[in-house]
Amino acid sequence: MNKNIMKIEWKGVMPAVTTKFTEQDKLDLHFFEINIKAQLEAGVNGIILGGTLGEASTLTNDEKKILVEKTVELVRAKVPVIINIAEQSTKGAIEAAQRATDYGADGLMLLPPMRYKADSRETVTYFQKIASSTKLPIMIYNNPVDYGIEVTMDMFETLRDFENIQAVKESTRDISNVTRMKNRFGERYKILCGVDTLALESMVLGADGWVAGLVCAFPKETVAIYKLVKSGKLPEALSIYRWFLPLLELDIHTKLVQNIKLAEVATGIGTEFVREPRLPLVGEERKKVLGIIENSLKSRPNVDKYLL
Repeated sequence: MNKNIMKIEWKGVMPAVTTKFTEQDKLDLHFFEINIKAQLEAGVNGIILGGTLGEASTLTNDEKKILVEKTVELVRAKVPVIINIAEQSTKGAIEAAQRATDYGADGLMLLPPMRYKADSRETVTYFQKIASSTKLPIMIYNNPVDYGIEVTMDMFETLRDFENIQAVKESTRDISNVTRMKNRFGERYKILCGVDTLALESMVLGADGWVAGLVCAFPKETVAIYKLVKSGKLPEALSIYRWFLPLLELDIHTKLVQNIKLAEVATGIGTEFVREPRLPLVGEERKKVLGIIENSLKSRPNVDKYLL
């Protein structure tokens, strides 16, 4: 699919959406559409496909194609459609970037190489070769906690001449990195917090946006927090954030996919079906997560007035 490359404003709330499956382990495009429309109605600034929450490692290339093309159709160029690239080889990542272009994606979220723990030189070379192979804008996903490789300040310095490397999903869990990035690079790289439980703090320090997880189930509340922080209404933002925190903590867990899908069921915009080897939650684990969700729903704030 050929089209003009959309200029991405790396700011605001960008949901890392879940991939909806049927009980028969097929893509559930019905509930996928319901969820995407809920995100758009809340006022999100982009849609990110095929991340950890999207169960990317279990998706086929054909399924990724279907998801990108369906999302492009649904958003109608209102917001950018971004797909995650998490590959084991440079060649595979370059091919994935080309497929993303062909499918109609507007941008890429790019992880360091998977499985092999590349050193700094290897990781930078990996990013450089992918960036050179595509015109799509790129957000580097910096998550050493989960993926074992940190993209350091010096590595970002080496990458600064690549104009299509434009943003970072900051998931190091060190929110002082927001200040370090701003001090060193100014506005060269946009910063989006990638950890739900650190989002408000990161945006107060100057992060430009939030790649969010619980937004999948609670889009209005997530967008409201962003808008309130950025308009200087911190007490109002804190009130919603404090209500939200027990839910946000469901994102910083090995079973974040199962947790968030249960929340999507509770708010009527998803299903809980996951792709094996993941399995739906059972027993006490399920009871605990449902308890958090149900308690939060009892005191769910009305945020509509903040979304106007």
